[in-house]
Amino acid sequence: MSMNVDSSRSLRPPRSLVKRRPRREERRLSPGMARILVILAMVAAWEIGARFFGDPLFVAPPSQVAVALVGLLGVKGVMIAVGMALLELVVAFAVAVVLGVAIGLAVGLNRFWRGALYPIIVTIYAVPQSTILPLFVLLFGIGAATKIAFGITHSVFAVILTLIAGIQNIDPTLLKCARAMGANRRQVLVSVILPSLVPTIFTGMRLAMAGVLLGVLLAELYVSSAGVGLYTQTFANSMQPAKLFALVTLLAAAAVILNELCRMAEARFTRWHS
Repeated sequence: MSMNVDSSRSLRPPRSLVKRRPRREERRLSPGMARILVILAMVAAWEIGARFFGDPLFVAPPSQVAVALVGLLGVKGVMIAVGMALLELVVAFAVAVVLGVAIGLAVGLNRFWRGALYPIIVTIYAVPQSTILPLFVLLFGIGAATKIAFGITHSVFAVILTLIAGIQNIDPTLLKCARAMGANRRQVLVSVILPSLVPTIFTGMRLAMAGVLLGVLLAELYVSSAGVGLYTQTFANSMQPAKLFALVTLLAAAAVILNELCRMAEARFTRWHS
C-alpha cells in the first residue's frame, strides 16, 4: 500500500511544472469603457467649472447646452443650415480625397516628379490658409463654392503628403518579386502598391477629415452671410453661449459620424491589405 502511494507521488509532475490556475485578476477596463469614463470626467469638469468659475455670458454648462440642443433641433432654419454645412463638408472631403490620392500617386511613384514637385507641395502646405481666404472670395464669391474650395485646400495636402510618405515605405522586395514574376505596371499598382497603401490612405483621410471641417467652418464664419456662420455670429453677439455650444455640438457629432464611417471603411479595406 505504501509502495502504491509512493509510486503515485513519484508520477506527479513537479510543482514548478504544474500549470497554475491564473488568479482572478481585477477586471481591467476595456478601451471603450475607459473612453466613456474620460468623457464623463470632462463633462463633469466642464459642468463644475462653468457653474462655479465661469461667466454665464461667455460659457454655459453642459446641462444648459443639452436643453438648448433640444430646442435647436426643433428650429427648421438651424437644421437646414447644418444640413447645408454637412453637404459642403462631404463634397469638399470627397473631392480632396480623390485629388489627393491621384496627385499623391502621380508624384510619389515617379522619381522625377517627386523631386520636382514635392518641395513645392510642402511650401504651399506651409502657407496659412486663412491669410488667403479673400482670394477665394474673389474667385468663387460668397456662396457654397468658396466653402467647398476652402475645405479642399485645408485637407488635400494631408492626403498628398501622407501618400507620398507611404509610397517611400513600401517594401522594395515586394516590387522586385512582382516584376520578376512578369507583372506589368498596372498589375504592380493594383496587386502590390495599392494594398500596401491602404493604411496610409486612411490615415490621410483621417487627417483630411479634420482639415476639411476646419476649412468649411472658417469659411462659414468669415464669408457666409447665412447658414451656420450667421447663426454662430448671432448666438455669439447676443451672448447666448448655450445655443452656440449646442450648434458646435451638432457639428462635432456630424464629424464623429463621418470619422466612424471612415473607420468602418478602413476595417473593410484592411482585409485587402492583409
